[in-house]
Amino acid sequence: MVTDGGMETDLVFHHGVDLPQFAAYPLLATPAGRALLRAYYLPYAAVAREHGAGLLLESPTWRANPDWGARLGDGVADLVAVNRAAIRWLQTLRDTDLAGMADTVPVLVSGMVGPRGDGYRAGESADPAEAAAYHQPQIEAFAEAGADLVTALTLTAAGEAAGVVRAARAAGTPVAVSFTVETDGRLPGGSTLAATMGEVEASDPPDYYLLNCAHPTHLALAVADLSAAQRDRIVGVRANASRRSHAELDESEELDEGDLADFATTSEVLAGALPRLRVRGGCCGTDVRHVAALWAQDHREGETSPTRG
Repeated sequence: MVTDGGMETDLVFHHGVDLPQFAAYPLLATPAGRALLRAYYLPYAAVAREHGAGLLLESPTWRANPDWGARLGDGVADLVAVNRAAIRWLQTLRDTDLAGMADTVPVLVSGMVGPRGDGYRAGESADPAEAAAYHQPQIEAFAEAGADLVTALTLTAAGEAAGVVRAARAAGTPVAVSFTVETDGRLPGGSTLAATMGEVEASDPPDYYLLNCAHPTHLALAVADLSAAQRDRIVGVRANASRRSHAELDESEELDEGDLADFATTSEVLAGALPRLRVRGGCCGTDVRHVAALWAQDHREGETSPTRG
């Protein structure tokens, strides 16, 4: 399945959109904002059509949780409403613009959960029960609106991941969690991906895992230490275009789009280490060009690619 790229960096740097607190969900409140989001999503559907793949539509709600919403003046009730609206808007997009496509391949609507903290930095260690209570209102809103699944992106520790899974289980919706890593392949707090996945599996295992928000070469370092069973649990990758560290990207005032050929070839090397990989898109610094390039690379690899068959 094709999924999208780095929504926030694309909108800010390529379209000149002001996103306070890096939050895209306020765009849903206006016709102009919704038109911009529609124009953002549809090119990824075109990539999926070209390659005969399904499409995973992630809601623009990475920042639509209480801590970040409060910085924008939104309370819990406001956020519940916007999270429901995000899912229903994507469902309408699927039923109208993508109706013909949805008749032939899966087009899934996912409620996107973001971390309570920054995502680029390790926050305080989260207790799974506390994390579940924190993320519950957003995840329940997704479930009530009929989301096909919930995906938590850019997580930095096992406790918050386990909490997201608990909240999704209580809401009765499938759930995936995704971790980010630094340039050394370790999570921002210093733990290995193998150890972090082990903690989550022992506590509250999700339906599957993804990796996101790091360059494919950095993600490959993290994957190298995984067991075969752990590699089988990772079905999605959304990598960054840049080889820079999170700290360097935070300090940069210009977008680092990386190199398209490098992104595609290093993504394919990473894909070769993940036999169950099925969901492919991008994260910070990427746009539809990057996602199209990695799918074109996958096509050139032919039927031996792990994302085919």
